Amino acid sequence: MKALIQRARGARVEVAGQVIGAIEQGLLVLVGVEPHDTPASVSKLLHKLLNYRVFSDADGKMNLSLKDIQGGLLLVSQFTLAADTKSGLRPGFSTAAPPALGEQLFDLLVAQAREQHPTVATGQFGADMQVHLVNDGPVTFLLET
Repeated sequence: MKALIQRARGARVEVAGQVIGAIEQGLLVLVGVEPHDTPASVSKLLHKLLNYRVFSDADGKMNLSLKDIQGGLLLVSQFTLAADTKSGLRPGFSTAAPPALGEQLFDLLVAQAREQHPTVATGQFGADMQVHLVNDGPVTFLLET
C-alpha cells in the first residue's frame, strides 16, 4: 500500500457539492492499494499513520504523532497513487489493485482506524471527489508498506 500523508490544519472532502468527511488539525491521507496488498499491509500502514512523528513538539521538532496530538485522520482512496509512471507520458494502472480488492482493503483500513483512533473521516470509494486541504508546513510524506 502507498499513502501520501499531508499534515493538515484542516481538510475536507466533497462529493456532488456536499461535504462527506472533514477534519481539523491532523493528517489527510491519500491511499493507493496495489495488487499484492493484504490485510497485513493494512495493519502495518495504520500503525505508521497513527504513530509517524510529523507534528511539532514544544521545541519545534517533529517528535509527535497523530495519536500524541489526538488529531483527525481523513482517509481518501486514490487509485492513481499506485499508477506506474516510470515510462512514457501517460500513467499505467496495471500496478493498481482491481477495484474490488482496493475497496475491500480500503474499507478494512477505515474500520481498523475507527477502532483505534477517535477521529476518523473518509472520502467515498470510487467517487469523483474534491479534496480541500490547508497543508501545515507544508509537510508531506510518501509511506509504503
